[in-house]
Amino acid sequence: MTSPSTSLKLLATHVLVALAFVGVTLTAQAQKFAYIDSEYVLLHMPEYATAQTELNNYAIQWQADVETKLEAADRLEVAYRAERVLLTAEMRVKREDEIAKKRADAKDMQKQKFGVDGELFQKRQELIEPIQQQIFESLKDIASGSGYMVIFDKSNQSNMLYTNPKYDISDRLIKKLGYVPGETIQPEGGKGDEDGGKGGGSMMDRGRDAVNGAKNNARDRMNSATGGRGNTVTRSGRKN
Repeated sequence: MTSPSTSLKLLATHVLVALAFVGVTLTAQAQKFAYIDSEYVLLHMPEYATAQTELNNYAIQWQADVETKLEAADRLEVAYRAERVLLTAEMRVKREDEIAKKRADAKDMQKQKFGVDGELFQKRQELIEPIQQQIFESLKDIASGSGYMVIFDKSNQSNMLYTNPKYDISDRLIKKLGYVPGETIQPEGGKGDEDGGKGGGSMMDRGRDAVNGAKNNARDRMNSATGGRGNTVTRSGRKN
């Protein structure tokens, strides 16, 4: 038979376990969570539309500059091929060096503008970071006033597999920033926003596509000029 002291110990243990469970439950309930859709929020900010347009323009112009250098190298190569049989060995070497330098200049520009830490990346940091900071400060105020422990972002590469709309505070953030939910900024020359800013084909997507497209076009153009072409002039004066 269990002794009174043992029973008291068991009772005390059960009480402590119960209190611990209640404490964990209350703590979990006290922790408030919410989320935003940052892409949707950004669509309401004129400064973001302006920054994205500026980035697009930089990318397109820099792509054109790279292509101009490559086209100049192409013209020199065409002329060289037509005249090569009439040139001395020394003249061939000089012309080949000139063509190679033109292509190297284009490659250097491509890296300088579109590289990992290139000018496009720096421009993106310069133009977008102040906007992100503005959003962050507004979110801090909302979190502080409402007691949110964590605010997630469901945009881009988010790992959020399911979200309950009642915890979406995107519209609240938009109002905090001074804008009207649903009144999204249209890109220059863009179509009307039939889904209120949410969904595919957003200004953010199109802006990102324009910048990435310029980077990819510059890279592809460079590859075709330096590695994927037939009959490329080599330093020895032969065709490959």
